[in-house]
Amino acid sequence: MARIVLVDDDRNILTSVSIALESEGYEVTTFTDGVSALSSLLNDEPDLGVFDIKMPRMDGMELLRRLRKTSEMPVIFLTSKDDEIDEVLGLRMGADDYMRKPFSQRLLIERIKAILRRKEANEDNDGLRSPEDSSFTRGNLQMDPLRHKVVWKGDDVSLTVTEFLLLQSLAVRPGVVKSRDQLMDVAYDDQVYVDDRTIDSHIKRLRKKLRKDDPDFSSIETLYGIGYRFIET
Repeated sequence: MARIVLVDDDRNILTSVSIALESEGYEVTTFTDGVSALSSLLNDEPDLGVFDIKMPRMDGMELLRRLRKTSEMPVIFLTSKDDEIDEVLGLRMGADDYMRKPFSQRLLIERIKAILRRKEANEDNDGLRSPEDSSFTRGNLQMDPLRHKVVWKGDDVSLTVTEFLLLQSLAVRPGVVKSRDQLMDVAYDDQVYVDDRTIDSHIKRLRKKLRKDDPDFSSIETLYGIGYRFIET
């Protein structure tokens, strides 16, 4: 049974979404602000979090920022329909997805299921191959899908599930261009709609993480109007 944490100051949303998730078999914990949620999350990490962005005491952005210091737990942001800047910023900070209010509970559940399936597949990765068979090296990059491990120039890089899948898709075949549609297929279930900006934001976040250890990182190349490719260095 997957455990989901909901953080939103709207008690109506907490109640209705909790009921919907529990009917799907999930164990749900709720909080009305980021401060109380952070304390719990640091002590007992669930499988996925759904955070509202605008909340009293500590908003969803700050909650995610603090959480990302020690955790790569998948997170979906809830935003108001006019907060486009918040959506992009949230993805750059390391959120896996976002939904605008008012939202379809059914669509939220489908997105939760998609992220959890990707997380489980990434952790299990068939269970049939040895870690030695699944890991690979491309120049300065080393990736081990079974261990969710990324090393760039000898330094470990911590990535979310979505970021890992995007980097893996690009790095497996250096020089081959992947369109945004192809990357969407890698990162998201076919039942879940996302737009081009979502993929672009994940790529920007991915570059930022790699440049934190290597300011000269330039192995993910943008081909404007086409997509992205990994350049082996």
